[in-house]
Order: sequence, then structure tokens, then C-alpha cells
Amino acid sequence: MKKTILLFLPFLFFLAGTFVSCEEVKEASKYDNWRERNQVYIDSIKALAGERYIATADEADKMELGKLYAIQTTAGTNASAQYVYCKKIVKNETGERPLYTGYHSKVNAYYYGTYMNGDEFDGRFDGYGALDRDIPLSPLEQKGPTAFDAYRDLEVSNTVAGMSAALQLMRMGERWMLYIPYQSGYGYNDYTQPGSTTTIPGGSVLTFDLILHSFVE
Repeated sequence: MKKTILLFLPFLFFLAGTFVSCEEVKEASKYDNWRERNQVYIDSIKALAGERYIATADEADKMELGKLYAIQTTAGTNASAQYVYCKKIVKNETGERPLYTGYHSKVNAYYYGTYMNGDEFDGRFDGYGALDRDIPLSPLEQKGPTAFDAYRDLEVSNTVAGMSAALQLMRMGERWMLYIPYQSGYGYNDYTQPGSTTTIPGGSVLTFDLILHSFVE
């Protein structure tokens, strides 16, 4: 009997080790090499934007639907100039633009925020995420907010640098995709917003599907 048990011991140890290894891989894989993977992702977005830079409102009006552009941000960093990458998917040539402060600096917006792996970290409707590259350009074919979704008010000066820069170039009624590198987002270290239970992993690229609905009066 003892011999039988001894014969099976190596097999039991192997099974135990396998289960432990699988569990460790399961826990570590999701955010393993997170900063490096995010850098690769935003580099691919940057490459698609190429030399298409937006610096003025007039240039923003001339953005071609579905193409990526770069907007320089005011992110505080000792590195080179920082950018947010954006793609206009619905335009409105007559809508007003939000301001950084003062009147019309607060907007009602629908947004859907995802990490580069497609996981949602915040949102007000089921929009497009980081893994969605082929987004329909016709509003009639796009998925959007439903009667069960509610917009949220955003203050331009109280958002991350990447979103703040884009908001000031958007027109009311427009819909943009934003790809915000960590330098213009929540930074290199983990960040938990006061009053929130969600922690943004350090080095995260933030992708937003953003729709400007109206001004907060």
C-alpha cells in the first residue's frame, strides 16, 4: 500500500504544480508588461496619424472623417511635446465649441472609456473601444446611446490634458474617438480618483468614444 502511495506522489505533485502555475498565469497575464504593451499600442496609433497635426479650430473643421490626427496637449512633462490622437466620426459644422473656462466650459457628454485591451474602465453608453478600428462613418449605422443611457457633465478644465485639448476643438453634436497616452492622461503610476473605487493602472493609454450632447446651463 505504501509503495502504491509513493508511486503516485510525483504525479500528485505535478498536478498541484500545474494548477498553481495556471492560477499564477491567469492572475498575471491581464496586466503583464502593461506599460510596454501600452507603448506599443500608442506607437501604432501615432504611426497611423503620421504628419496630420491639428493646431487650430479651422484645421479641426477640415479633419476628414475616419482619419487619425494629432493634437498637442499642455501635459506637464520634461519629455518632448505630448499629443492626443483623435478621429472624428460624426461632424457638425454649425455646433459651438466648449471653452476652457467661463461660460460654455461645462458640457453634457456621452462617453465610453476603454484600455488598449478593450476592457471598459468608465462609460455612459456602450460605445466603440480601443480594439474597434473599422467604425462606420454614417451615424445611421453607428451604435450609440439609448433611452436608458444618461450623459454626464464634464468641465473642460477639470479633465485630463488629452481630453481637455480635444474638447476645445470639438463642436457640439460631434463624435470623436480619442487615444490619450499616459503622459496626457493619468500618468506613469497607478491612479485612483478621489471617491472612486477604480484604479487606473500606471502607463495606461485611455481610449474614449466621446459625444458632445449639449452645454450645461
